[in-house]
Amino acid sequence: MENFRPKIAIVDGNTLAAIGLRQMLQTVMPMMQVDVFGSFAELEANDPEAYFHYFVAMNLVLENRSFFLEHRRKTIVLTTSTDPNVQMRDFHSLCVNQSENQLVKSLLMLEQHAHGQGRNLPQMPTTKEKNLTNREVEVLSLIVQGFINKEIADRLNIGLTTVITRRKNIMEKLGVRSVSALTIYAVMNGYVDINRI
Repeated sequence: MENFRPKIAIVDGNTLAAIGLRQMLQTVMPMMQVDVFGSFAELEANDPEAYFHYFVAMNLVLENRSFFLEHRRKTIVLTTSTDPNVQMRDFHSLCVNQSENQLVKSLLMLEQHAHGQGRNLPQMPTTKEKNLTNREVEVLSLIVQGFINKEIADRLNIGLTTVITRRKNIMEKLGVRSVSALTIYAVMNGYVDINRI
């Protein structure tokens, strides 16, 4: 049971969108195995009960409503609107028609709500120790809260060049290249509250 990895299914006919969502989910919850299916029939043929969650295009939920209603606690409907009047009442929804940063925030909020920051999930795989200094943690926290380099320098009473250097060091140590990835790391490791982003 040591190699057990819980599974998430993405069921969406839009292959590019599904692949992008898979990448984000694997970043937010690296302990999960994420499988992509282009149709409900593909999901059905691959033991749907083995999945912790289904991220499903709205049209597929509507076409297979009885199955997804029966599994509504596991189902997250992929929508193109944040308007609650457009979303399906009986399901959790995730708007995929938003900026990458907002989508990452939405995924992190879903993860925290459903899994208590991973408490209900298996241990994350161990990675090499990422030793950020206290100052790097301060800079990281301000970056993910949306402050620009000049604002960070002013808040921490350090030079702009120092902020840029620390930012570069943080990204190298963590092996990431985007603010979205920094955000995921900061939230998942408790350096910043999701509500402050």
